Amino acid sequence: MATVVERVLDRAVRRVKRPGSVLGIIATLLVTSQAAAAPAAEASSRQQAVDVVRELRRIVTPDGVDRSQFVRIGGIDQFVSIRNADRRNPILLILHGGPGFPTAPLAWWTTRGLEEYFTVVHWDQRGAGKTHLANGPKAVAPTMKPERFVDDTEELALWLRREFGKDKLFVLGTSWGSYVGLEFARRRPQWLHAYIGMGQLANSPESERRGYAAALAAARKAGNAEAIAELERIAPYAAPGRPIPLEAIRIERKWSDFFGGVMAYRPRQVDGIGARLSPEYTDEEARRVYDGNGFSQDFLFSPVLTLDFSHVTQLDCPLILFAGRHDRTVNSEVARQWFDRVRAPAKSFVWFENSAHEIMVEEPGKFLLSLVQEARPLAARVGDAAP
Repeated sequence: MATVVERVLDRAVRRVKRPGSVLGIIATLLVTSQAAAAPAAEASSRQQAVDVVRELRRIVTPDGVDRSQFVRIGGIDQFVSIRNADRRNPILLILHGGPGFPTAPLAWWTTRGLEEYFTVVHWDQRGAGKTHLANGPKAVAPTMKPERFVDDTEELALWLRREFGKDKLFVLGTSWGSYVGLEFARRRPQWLHAYIGMGQLANSPESERRGYAAALAAARKAGNAEAIAELERIAPYAAPGRPIPLEAIRIERKWSDFFGGVMAYRPRQVDGIGARLSPEYTDEEARRVYDGNGFSQDFLFSPVLTLDFSHVTQLDCPLILFAGRHDRTVNSEVARQWFDRVRAPAKSFVWFENSAHEIMVEEPGKFLLSLVQEARPLAARVGDAAP
């Protein structure tokens, strides 16, 4: 069977008698030979695609760090990913949301740029991601209490400080992680350059009431009979003094998400797609990476939606908040009102105009820029950053 080059050459030779065809033959042969020499661009398996991602994000700087490991935290082995281009840079510990919704599977996409300015630490909390898959749910279930996650954060922060010889670090809590992060900041402010909240829980019952009202208004505007019926069935939602049933929460989230409360301009979340290409997860782990989401929510969702930090008006470390203008999952206006009342050694607030609840995914460029501008100088000022 003739090769691609031979077939092209044969066609070219048949055209050689036409005026000006020799240059055409030469150009055609050059292009075809280059194409034949190039490697195939089509990936035939997840592993091939992941290998490409792994190579593109590989840390190549002499003082860089690329570690994925289990660390003994709170009596169980918990998965931690640590990456930077220079180990002298400040630690940024990211506390994911959910509960049970890890950010590590998306790190190859959402936080790669941060690794040039921070030591970026992603952690699959108990009941989430690889930590959930590595530990028996029955053994972990009795420990699935909000306070335990604050204790775990303290243990991990202490381990990171010792491991990298740092006095302080940054903690960034997003959504559920913002409860954990804020409680940790209140407990150990002396360990922090700053606490960074994103999708910050401030007054959960009020946030839930506003989110429900927005979803119902959107359903009525769209004439979506199914949404209207389901939302009206759970009224009054988040009534003062009453816990919110888990099933009611799930219905509210279903329609709030549908009408843009979680991602401003996407009809569905893209986290699951991104997780498929994570180099830190095997094929089986990638397939089951969000198994812990439902498990964790069964224990934690209802309790966390009763939390109200309105009484917290003093923080003894710098405070930075990032808020999606369209966030109705954790209402950003409620977070802003709380921020205005809090006293802290330093404060800054950044609006993300094209985001709802998923800022790292929706505006990754501005997320990077904001951390470099608002957070990193606090560490650089005390010598905790590479030149």
